[in-house]
Amino acid sequence: MGNSDSKLNFRKAIVQLTSKNQSIDSNDQQFWSQFWTGNIPNINDIYTLIPSYEIRALREEAPSNLASLCSKLVEKIQQSSDGVFLTEKNQISILNCVRLLTRIIPYIFEDVEWKDFFWSEQNGQPSLGQVLLDSLINLLFVPEFTVHANKKNFNSDEDKIKTIDSCEYIWEAGVGFSHSPPQNYAHDFNRTEILKLLLTCFSEFIYHSPIIECHVQPNLWITYFTSFKNQHALPIFTSLLNIIFSYDPIGYGLPYNYLMFTDSRESLVEVACQLLCVLLETNISLNGEHSEFDEKVQNNGDDDPHLSSPSSTNTNLFISYISRIHRDEDFSFILKGFCRLLNNPMTQTFLPGSCKKISFFQELLILFWKFCDLNKKFMYFVLKSSEILDILVPVLYFLVDARADTSKIGLIHIGVFILLLLSGERNLGVRLNKPYISRVPMDIPVFSGTHADLLIIAFHKLITSTNHRLQPLYDCLLTIIVNVSPYIKSLCMVSSTKLIHLLEAFSNVSFLLANSNNYYLVFFLLEILNNMIQYQFDGNFNLVYTIIRKRHIFFNLLNLPIDQEQIDQVHGKQTNKMKEKEPNLNSMEGAIPAKEAEPGTLKTTLAETPSVLNMTEKTQPIPVDPKNSTTKDEDNLNYNFLMDNAPVVSTSTIGDLDLNRSSGSDMSYRLDKGQSPGKSDQQWRPSCEWVSNWKAKLPLQTILRLLQVLVPQVEKICIDKGLTDESEILRFLQNGTLVGLLPVPHPILIRKYQPNLGTLMWFRTYMWGVIYLRNLDPPIWYDTDVKLFEIQRV
Repeated sequence: MGNSDSKLNFRKAIVQLTSKNQSIDSNDQQFWSQFWTGNIPNINDIYTLIPSYEIRALREEAPSNLASLCSKLVEKIQQSSDGVFLTEKNQISILNCVRLLTRIIPYIFEDVEWKDFFWSEQNGQPSLGQVLLDSLINLLFVPEFTVHANKKNFNSDEDKIKTIDSCEYIWEAGVGFSHSPPQNYAHDFNRTEILKLLLTCFSEFIYHSPIIECHVQPNLWITYFTSFKNQHALPIFTSLLNIIFSYDPIGYGLPYNYLMFTDSRESLVEVACQLLCVLLETNISLNGEHSEFDEKVQNNGDDDPHLSSPSSTNTNLFISYISRIHRDEDFSFILKGFCRLLNNPMTQTFLPGSCKKISFFQELLILFWKFCDLNKKFMYFVLKSSEILDILVPVLYFLVDARADTSKIGLIHIGVFILLLLSGERNLGVRLNKPYISRVPMDIPVFSGTHADLLIIAFHKLITSTNHRLQPLYDCLLTIIVNVSPYIKSLCMVSSTKLIHLLEAFSNVSFLLANSNNYYLVFFLLEILNNMIQYQFDGNFNLVYTIIRKRHIFFNLLNLPIDQEQIDQVHGKQTNKMKEKEPNLNSMEGAIPAKEAEPGTLKTTLAETPSVLNMTEKTQPIPVDPKNSTTKDEDNLNYNFLMDNAPVVSTSTIGDLDLNRSSGSDMSYRLDKGQSPGKSDQQWRPSCEWVSNWKAKLPLQTILRLLQVLVPQVEKICIDKGLTDESEILRFLQNGTLVGLLPVPHPILIRKYQPNLGTLMWFRTYMWGVIYLRNLDPPIWYDTDVKLFEIQRV
């Protein structure tokens, strides 16, 4: 009955607040106390008792009453947060105020006229936003409310929060803290409520249009919270960090334990992950670069990350702290946490559904991106570690699993961007040569090979089974393979076939002539093949065999139509067939075919995907040892049939692709000004000059030389020995070499990710879209006038 009476009194107070035409006296404590004295145990009750239309009516018809309500709620939180120990009554009052503000603030943000309400100072007093943040910061370290009491510290209720050394009350062991406090359900619950209010306060961005100019001004809430004015910034950072990466959803592995026991930690970890993602977001400037501070701290890790402080007064302390982490034990703790949580959704047991599976992996991927982007030493530690493959496999799993679900298009983008970032370093390509044994139940063909095979097969699945939805990502997917291709020692037959199939699809004349940039995908694929042939020929006999079998693809590229009449005829048909019919291949054991989104599923729109040339920059070429390419070996293959039965190719029509000269600049300009490869371009029409220009630069010389040498040898062996089994041919290719006969190896060019306006805006849109959809219970921002993205139903 007590809860029912509290809800009734609360509802009466709301009605009284919205129905009165005149302002309610701010000194009427009896009236205002009705909003926090009752015991309302569930935050969802707040959303039921205060419908959205009443909040808007209050804002429009009685703005002074809404302003007084917010002021009184903040004042009550401030008064209660001053003492060290809170009575049960004060704890209930604080939680009611926190929930009520979480409900109201989004409706204040959606009205431009209320923009300065929380940050306007009056009579020299601190602004309401500053008071609220200071109070919430203090509440995160109140003994017996949000942290376990340290019995040696306090004996009197008169002690103040400001006297607490919050570094002794970090929530969990991990980075910078070795003591693990006992887990307490009530503490986790209270922390979650406060963090959700903080997240709500930081969400002002979602009420700005997705135009870069609207996001240049920094968010005052985040700026204050991450500045030196936050005296508890370091313990908050380490608490959020440690609570996330120490979380183990499976625990001791007792089957179905999550059905028998309530996991209070999961919701806390989820909101902590979201909050940390928001706090680590860099400010957007019109020149598209990181802020001045971000550039200074990228590689600054010489000082102790737990004791040193940045020098700039405008510093985002959270970005500073994350960039200064440098101890291997800290990196290991964070990386193990990432691996444990990202691999959790793939957990397989003999008992269906016996293990708890987390659902906040998108937030984890965003957080992983930010760690790698803001702390290069962490990224290099990840790449040097064998556990990099424990990051790669779940990312590929998420990509393949989400390919048919239109509501998860952002998940595919973030996964691809992470792989693009990592592929810019040599270590990833080297690590991909490790055999793939784990056999995650992915919906891809069965194969026996390495992680490089897994990467290529998964990307092929994405491209050929998504009905062109991922066309803006085609260039990113191929760029990743280009970056790792010089280090791939051996491909299996399945992945070799998939790679050549992509070339066959993208070199289709109808596809090439459908868009002004589609030919660029062919350049990427030819660069992949050239890298493997020039640098890893010995082990890639399966790929060489597939090239020989599909040699007509390369000859067709040489014979592309350059007559305007033929070009117009092909372009007019607009067939643009990207997908050939493939035989039904068995997927991995236990794999579940990709499912489409359930009807009615909510999704958010994304900012336009930047071109890969805007997202990357080419590094200095790696020097090539000429000894590896010019020495002839007398024990090579029999070259008596070098020119027999092979097409005569004029070297003037083959040309070399020089990505550092004008051709590369020209292509960069076209991709910058035009569209991503694959996108339809209704206004554009191909010309014979356009085709001739890029056709002359196709890097076919190495592949055609290989075909000229090997095709006659393979045909002679087949005729002389009457071979019908490919195994003998593969054995022949495996034992052969082309040292000294191929052109001098071209320099290895790695395309590394670089931040720009497009990617920064895309990440902001995606991050807040994820946070919006992950907070529908209670629906914090639902039914508010969000402008950063559109909310759609599948």
